[in-house]
Amino acid sequence: MKSEIVLLDGPVGTELHSRGIDTSLAWWSAQANVTAGEVVSQIHRDYCDAGATVHTANTFRTQRRYAGDCWREWTTVAVDLVRRSVDVGNLIAGSLAPLEDCYRPDLSPVSSYEEHLEMAEMLAGCGCDLILCETFACGREALEAVQASIKAGLPVWVALTAGPNGDLMSPAEMAGHARACVDAGAEAVLVNCVPASKTLEFVEALAGASLAVPFGAYANAGSVDEGIGWAANASHPLRSSAAYLGYAQRWIEAGATLIGGCCGTSPHHIQAVHDWLHESPS
Repeated sequence: MKSEIVLLDGPVGTELHSRGIDTSLAWWSAQANVTAGEVVSQIHRDYCDAGATVHTANTFRTQRRYAGDCWREWTTVAVDLVRRSVDVGNLIAGSLAPLEDCYRPDLSPVSSYEEHLEMAEMLAGCGCDLILCETFACGREALEAVQASIKAGLPVWVALTAGPNGDLMSPAEMAGHARACVDAGAEAVLVNCVPASKTLEFVEALAGASLAVPFGAYANAGSVDEGIGWAANASHPLRSSAAYLGYAQRWIEAGATLIGGCCGTSPHHIQAVHDWLHESPS
């Protein structure tokens, strides 16, 4: 089973913040592509050194809606930064995000297809290997994002979220949205940005949905008090990464083959999963 696991990277946005880079709204992490490119590059390199083989470009908020006239430049630079920072042969995923707040599915536009298609075509033109439609709590918008990304001609993965409290959709609802996205052509489905401590039931729902595509998870670190990430990354990196690994092992036991990290995790967490996957049998 271990040999089947594909290791994704972790967050760029919260890593930028932890390294002293301004990530305030509305641009969040996007502007750092041009104002702190060397830091963005180092984060990608750190995840590569930790063992990740799928790397997500820092394009979560480089859409025209947020970046305005800079959106093409910021997207192009983001993809170039990750491509130049990781090992040849590793996959580059273009991040395609919800058009509004990822934790406010009620704000999703009535129609999002055209805006997602513009971004998907840009990511394809920049040389991404696949498009990762990520952090969607609105199933309808997730489906439109997948359909638009497929139109752009690249393989498409979709990551659905139930939010920081795990209550924006039920596991059964996530499985239903996943099925619709797979039927539309998504080649992998993941749970993302749900606290690691609450992710298993969503992974199990995907496992029970007989999707016939790879599935997995990249969770966030939950609350600070859980000690899985955030401040614990600096004060207790081994303890925090071991805690995350414990949850990841349960997702793998449930059938997940795609594993990474989301907000509040770090290269330490990816390293812990990598080392466990490659340890010698006892």
